[in-house]
Amino acid sequence: MLLSTLQTLLTLFVGSVLVSGSPIQSRSIYAVKESHHVPRKWSRVGEAPANGIIHLEIALKQSRFEELERHLYEVSDPDHERYGDHLSTAEVENLVKPDDDSLNLVHEWLFDNGIEEGQLSYSPAKDWVKVSLPIAQVETLLDTKYSVYRHADGTDVVRAPTWSLPTHLHSHVDTIQPTNSFFRGAPRKSNVMPISELGTDEPPNLRSALVKDPPPDLSVAQVCNASAVTPLCLRTLYGTLNYKPQVPGKNKVGLTNYLGETNNRSDVSLFLQKYRPEAAAAAYQFKIEIIANGDNQQTPNNATQLDDGKDLEGNLDAETILGISYPTPLTAYNTGGSPPFKPDLRTPTDTNEPYLVWLQYVLAKNDLPQIISTSYGDDEQTVPISYARRACDQFAQLGARGISLLFASGDGGVGGDAEDCFTNDGKNKSTFLPSFPDGCPYVTSVGATKNFNPEVAAFDPRNGFVSGGGFSNYFSRPAYQDGVVPPYVKSLNASYKGLYNPKGRAYPDIAAQGQRFQTVWNGTDVRLDGTSASTPAATAVLTLVNDALLAAGKKPLGFLNPWLYKKGYKAFTDIVSGNSMGCGTDGFPAVKGWDAVTGFGTPFFPKVKAAALTR
Repeated sequence: MLLSTLQTLLTLFVGSVLVSGSPIQSRSIYAVKESHHVPRKWSRVGEAPANGIIHLEIALKQSRFEELERHLYEVSDPDHERYGDHLSTAEVENLVKPDDDSLNLVHEWLFDNGIEEGQLSYSPAKDWVKVSLPIAQVETLLDTKYSVYRHADGTDVVRAPTWSLPTHLHSHVDTIQPTNSFFRGAPRKSNVMPISELGTDEPPNLRSALVKDPPPDLSVAQVCNASAVTPLCLRTLYGTLNYKPQVPGKNKVGLTNYLGETNNRSDVSLFLQKYRPEAAAAAYQFKIEIIANGDNQQTPNNATQLDDGKDLEGNLDAETILGISYPTPLTAYNTGGSPPFKPDLRTPTDTNEPYLVWLQYVLAKNDLPQIISTSYGDDEQTVPISYARRACDQFAQLGARGISLLFASGDGGVGGDAEDCFTNDGKNKSTFLPSFPDGCPYVTSVGATKNFNPEVAAFDPRNGFVSGGGFSNYFSRPAYQDGVVPPYVKSLNASYKGLYNPKGRAYPDIAAQGQRFQTVWNGTDVRLDGTSASTPAATAVLTLVNDALLAAGKKPLGFLNPWLYKKGYKAFTDIVSGNSMGCGTDGFPAVKGWDAVTGFGTPFFPKVKAAALTR
């Protein structure tokens, strides 16, 4: 009887402690916050070293993101009275800062796990809390297990496919990385081929007389050759040849480098001397900002780096942008990450998430280029949805500040090789493979074209390059696409039903030339295919539109898509031929109007400038 009474009293006591909200009992119940299947081409190769350091980034729920999104669309809608009234850095930070309750609860959890306040750092809005910890401690903190995973190309990362949080924190934390994101931000270039392998005849557009002193009435036929696309060809084709930038310095352009890439100044100089002589000095004048130990090797590549094609992507981007938009100042952002381990066969050299590192860096700066080109992306399903949404929300923050973000749509059509086109949810269902971050509704996705009269959707049978396009599985179709995407889907007559999400955000939005670009790399002329070429080309043309706007006392283009889908599309050259082949299919077709191969088509500068000035 006495024992029974004691048991009853103990039960009542424990229950009262739980109900009263003890910081020890009621807040230590963990549950899985997110689980993400290991993507194809990745395999576990071993345990992560317990004493290796991970730079953990905790994303707190932003208190007023819906209000920020409303501001973004109002200042980007050409019919709204607030059009062009972009927000300041401080105004954006005020809208995304977390509630005090969220910050306090996360602090309490960290402190209860032996983490001291001095170990923490924050984003300016305090919506990100950052701390560097040994893997063993992170495993306890997140009730998880980290392992080393290797990609088919040899890339190693440390990841934890499933991680947990105390249940009371689930509604206060959006994501924590690096955990289960296998996003690599691979460059969107498909092929490199030395000129000698393509024939020895010099195309007419390479003649030095035309390059050094181009007459104002050049025709596309005189300067463009499908086997060797140069700045002179692009400037003529897209109508920028006779435009002289009026406010360089006030107007700026940016590009991003990841994965050990930089822009080799010597190569850029050689390129400009040959293809835009008056811009040659810019090769040593543009800014390179190093983020988290990003690479900026300006010495010649070693044998391994040459085999890896190091700086092909970086050179292509800088040479294309400077070749078109000079003398507009260029800033390159080289994002790396502090290597947490000594590299060997089993430990990776970098566990950071590239977009998160770059985003937090630029969001903390007040002075940024008005338009930024990014030629890196990955399959959407390599990214957990929490990561994708949070990165996308941060792109919206930049858009609200009036910054245009252009991303390459990918080089594998609707998904690349048929053997890769399966879901990553454990069911292995056949599917097209949409790209990230192209599916984010707050960025502008750029496809690729080839040929000139007319331009058609890019496809190179020599290397399998196909301009990427499709429909997101993570992000629903934004309202600005409602007038064009449903009719396009209907025109497909149920083709590929079940292989894509017809209600998803569709991409690309626009396109530009993206095949056989002349590029100088390692002191040699090579030619590149890819939306890695079309994206800096489109960026450079739109940079000059911003120049005209700023010179006229107007605001820059900012987040392009609401203007593009409502009015701006009329200034783009429609592409009506070609397909986004992939996954063993013909893919989506290019048609009159918007399509999921080339969007609204390619920019013709005089028309885009006129449309922007009269918006």
